[in-house]
Amino acid sequence: MKLSLFQKPGRYINNEVNSLHKRADVAVALAFPDIYDVGMSHLGLRILYKIINDLPYASAERVFHPWLDMEKEMRQKGVLLSSLETKRPLRDFDIVGFSLQYELSYTSVLNMLSLGGIPLRGEARASGNLPIIIAGGPCTINPSPMSPFIDAFLIGDGEEAITEILDVYIRWKKEGDNKKDSLLKAFSGIEGIFVPAIHPFTHSLPPIPPLLRGGWGGIKRRYIESLDSAPYPDSPVVPYTSIVHDRVNVEVSRGCTMGCRFCQAGMTYRPLRERSPERVLDIAESSLKNTGHEDVSFTSLSAGDYSCLLPLLKTFNKRFLGTKTSLSLPSLRVAAVNRDVLREIKSVRKTGFTIAPEAATVRLRNVINKDFTEEDYERSLNSLFEEGWHNLKLYFMVGLPTETHEDIEEIPKMALRALRIAKTNTGRYVNINITVSPFVPKPHTPFQWYGQENMNSLKEKTGFLREIFYKKGLKYKGHSEDMSLLEAVFARGDARLADTIEKAWSLGCRLDAWRDCFDFAKWSEAMEATGIDPSIYAEKNYSKDEPLAWDFIDTGIKKEYLYGEYQKAISGEITTDCRKKCHGCGLACKEKMHDTRYMIHDGGNTPLNPPLIRGELKGGIVHRASNIRVRVEFSKTGKLRYLSHLELITAIFRAMRRADIPMAYSMGFHPSPKISFGPALGVGTAGIKEYFDMEIMPQFDVNYLIPKINAVLPEGLKLRDTVTISGQEQSLSSFISRYEYEIICPDSLSVTQFLEKKAVVSDRGKGEVNIRLMVEDAVMLDQKTVRLILVDLKDKKVRLSELLPKIFDTLYEELDITRFAMYGWKSGWVTPMEVITTQMQILNCRLQT
Repeated sequence: MKLSLFQKPGRYINNEVNSLHKRADVAVALAFPDIYDVGMSHLGLRILYKIINDLPYASAERVFHPWLDMEKEMRQKGVLLSSLETKRPLRDFDIVGFSLQYELSYTSVLNMLSLGGIPLRGEARASGNLPIIIAGGPCTINPSPMSPFIDAFLIGDGEEAITEILDVYIRWKKEGDNKKDSLLKAFSGIEGIFVPAIHPFTHSLPPIPPLLRGGWGGIKRRYIESLDSAPYPDSPVVPYTSIVHDRVNVEVSRGCTMGCRFCQAGMTYRPLRERSPERVLDIAESSLKNTGHEDVSFTSLSAGDYSCLLPLLKTFNKRFLGTKTSLSLPSLRVAAVNRDVLREIKSVRKTGFTIAPEAATVRLRNVINKDFTEEDYERSLNSLFEEGWHNLKLYFMVGLPTETHEDIEEIPKMALRALRIAKTNTGRYVNINITVSPFVPKPHTPFQWYGQENMNSLKEKTGFLREIFYKKGLKYKGHSEDMSLLEAVFARGDARLADTIEKAWSLGCRLDAWRDCFDFAKWSEAMEATGIDPSIYAEKNYSKDEPLAWDFIDTGIKKEYLYGEYQKAISGEITTDCRKKCHGCGLACKEKMHDTRYMIHDGGNTPLNPPLIRGELKGGIVHRASNIRVRVEFSKTGKLRYLSHLELITAIFRAMRRADIPMAYSMGFHPSPKISFGPALGVGTAGIKEYFDMEIMPQFDVNYLIPKINAVLPEGLKLRDTVTISGQEQSLSSFISRYEYEIICPDSLSVTQFLEKKAVVSDRGKGEVNIRLMVEDAVMLDQKTVRLILVDLKDKKVRLSELLPKIFDTLYEELDITRFAMYGWKSGWVTPMEVITTQMQILNCRLQT
């Protein structure tokens, strides 16, 4: 399958840096029901990938949902969905583990099973040599809608449970009766595992809570007690293509004590556990060395409340001084924005900043337990803009419990207040983006009893806000109301929805989180066909004692506590940070919290890659030596021919950071390496002699450049030669104007016909170009291989995608193209390396004379 025919072929290349390829007794597919760009950003997948591959008897491989163009090709040609690492079809694994991060990923789970050759429903997999299907992630705290498709659900943290699951599996495989029923029964004995076929679970109408039957105590959520002792990946896989979170992510804490009443994660990830700052720094340092990333993010549900945040940031910046490594934090609470923190974040480069007020009035913020004042908001914005930020995102919700029209009207006023504060502090226009999402009631939160607002009403509110923001010139982004409806349906749903999910999938629904793919008409058709009224699930207000479809999942938080919080919300009463006062949620939080309020013992670590400058002392002044300019010749072959030009630059740049090459950087707010590449290679085009020029700090010995970088480059990229150049050397892009290609094509007969023409005109919009003049020579090496010599015209560059279809009478993407050499004119055609050698020879002759 020729990858250049598809969008972003880097998604399918495999062999990324730090990817693992092993064979073991138990083969696990880590299946993420979204595309590579999203799945590779997920921390949970990275953690499980490490844990499983660290076990001697198990292997983990990655499987992602293909994008639409690839899926179409796979179905047309009968290609099974397979892993990246070994190309093993999904159906040939022992265990397939799905991560359910989002309700709208459910049809993608079914589609991946179908593409992998696996029956959708558990009952159809009861016999035969088919994998066990396991699911984890936040959506499993209401596993009912997906229960007919999944053999076993892991509820809660997976770091410890995954080894127990694999231990049970390998014992069953070696000593068991090879019957699936006995394996599922063994799984059901693991704490945190829900097995629909084993546990007393019912599909009756209305559903009977399992807690009321048979004395069964339900499924208790798993959680690890210490982050410091938990495995954490410090050599994560480095993607070639850009992903959603393309950086080193270090989880500084898990859980949250703020008690926002709409937030499912804030409730179900309790108790708060913090990773010690020393461990955070060690993970960051190892990860940077092993990946070559230049950005680190300290992530958690509430990073601004990490108890040792400021000392951590200061120590990080001290330790990584001179490496141009930036750090960032995710969305911060308004009250957590701190000027000292901002100064540490911006020390290398500033990115955008995100604040989530959620509600624009104090009354409604009290309802949702978002505890900040108008003074807090203005203080945070003043600090932010005074410290030089020019990009701000604000997040709000509509449809919150007890919301009034006044609450909606205050949202634009709050955003405009941010704009006025920005202009006062900066004297310029700043970029403020407002995102508005409809409220979705989630299980195991105080608002699980409160129904979602009617869609028509929500659309009126978002339409009102969209119009106001448009008139005020502010950028507005609204989450789809129809998507939010489905989120609520499946979040609060039961096993009856399984038929709806399967019907929607059969109608073509998948990748529903993507606007390009989401089709609410198909979902409406599926609900009508299966007798489902979405409003009954989404909009229903439950009474206190009414059974809920997810009651059999025990998160550790008492239902009485959640209902008490619901009552406090209705009366507008705040619940304070439970780190300051325990409110009796049911978890022994005080015993589990790890307080890191102490000074970081940095061990006197010196900065990595300190910016040492070799110089000479004259008259008491150090005269710094100039940077070294180097021209590098390299090759791009094999699977990495499918990298785009930007992906190629990123891969080489990260390799240099892994090799500790002291690159010179530009100045300013967004420093970047001083590297310039020659003419770009198209996606799918290999290159044998490619070039880039770079500047290196003067303390580095250039003789070590090739071996150091080649030792860390992925297969397919290789440095071939280097030469030092002067600061006055002509740039590669202006020097190179002649190219030598070798093309493998279906048939070379069309080349002769092209050469016989005196003119082949192409319209480039700004005038016509005779592209026939760009073909200097063509030699047929055999019936399917042609050597081409192409030249730029005076002010017109060669475009292969324009020229080659004319020459070969076939699609550009279907040709096998290799660029063997490039030349520039210097009293004759010479390569970029030869021109330097020639100049040095002339200079030496002059010196000798």
